[in-house]
Amino acid sequence: MLIVDKEGILIRYNVKMEKSMTPEDAAAELYPKDEIYRAIAEAIFEGEEDDVIEGLEAAIAAGKEPIALIDDALMVGMKVVTELYDQGVIFLPNVMMSADAMLEGIEFCKAEAGSSPKPKGKVVVHVAEGDVHDIGKSIVAALLRANGYEVVDLGRDVPVDEVIAAVKKESPMMLTGTALMTTTMYAFKEVNDRLLEAGIKMPFQCGGGAVNQDFVSTYELGVYGEEAADAPKMADAILAGKGLAQLRAIFHKH
Repeated sequence: MLIVDKEGILIRYNVKMEKSMTPEDAAAELYPKDEIYRAIAEAIFEGEEDDVIEGLEAAIAAGKEPIALIDDALMVGMKVVTELYDQGVIFLPNVMMSADAMLEGIEFCKAEAGSSPKPKGKVVVHVAEGDVHDIGKSIVAALLRANGYEVVDLGRDVPVDEVIAAVKKESPMMLTGTALMTTTMYAFKEVNDRLLEAGIKMPFQCGGGAVNQDFVSTYELGVYGEEAADAPKMADAILAGKGLAQLRAIFHKH
């Protein structure tokens, strides 16, 4: 016999409703306390490029160093965005708008300072040969740039030869590939084999609608990225000294 605890259900429901928040409410809890940095972080979250620049101008007028603002305000604002995206509070269009606003802010800071911050590392990104669907790759590139990485974007429908040539030329810390169609994802295996033939052993993060963990696990350099937001996390893990086996242990679901 099933006994339904109506009072318990109602209590849990009401508690849940009381705790529910809008994306703006959720973001407000994560913003920096400093009012100058907070204004910039809010503008990043809202994806308002003009407001980002106004906030940066005010910060510089208040004595803040332009290059320091990249880490202290722009990156902080983007971290709020990526954290809420991870939680499912906001969605990809929000992330793309925020990333564009943040990149505009970075260019402004670089121009004001007359110099550029040193990137955390370099990543080559591409869409598999034969595949023209590049939204996933564009999001990966935006998130990597937003997290301080230099991105070499090879575009969509990239021949395997061009991928290998770019890796040899750029010596990146990581390669990423996206594929939406099952007919194109097999190019990743060829890229993997060609890299090994050249004596290059580096993490090759693969994802996209057609790609799954079982497939990526079949080749030596492959690490599966289920979400675009995994790319900067994976790059951070590599910087922290994680190898291929450790990356798989972190990002693969068992």
